[in-house]
Amino acid sequence: MGRCKKNRFIQRAPHFHGFTTRGLKWKHDTDVFLNYEEYEAINLCDYELLTQEEAARMMKVSRPTFTRIYESARRKIAKAFIEGHDVRFIGGNVEIISWYKCDTCKISFTLQKDSPMACPLCKNELITESH
Repeated sequence: MGRCKKNRFIQRAPHFHGFTTRGLKWKHDTDVFLNYEEYEAINLCDYELLTQEEAARMMKVSRPTFTRIYESARRKIAKAFIEGHDVRFIGGNVEIISWYKCDTCKISFTLQKDSPMACPLCKNELITESH
């Protein structure tokens, strides 16, 4: 029996439910399901252009674990594109990182586990959690 998966940290969950194919005369009965951590891996490497090592640090997983998540996401996306499947986003073992906004300088930021509850730029303690 395998051990429980640790939560992967993501910046934000997708703000939509997935993608639908267009222009097919027939419709597949099966969708391709992409976990939130797979979505985040594609976001970090292919959209934000981070290295796998940088992305792994952000998700708080090892680099080999990140590579497995990333490769799984790419295989699923390729299958959906080639075979004409819809793509749906589903949960997974994720924890969404809290974002804060400084009331003074208006920047958005995250905080490390043991960091003081203050803006990292201006050190102001008047911050609000943003969603």
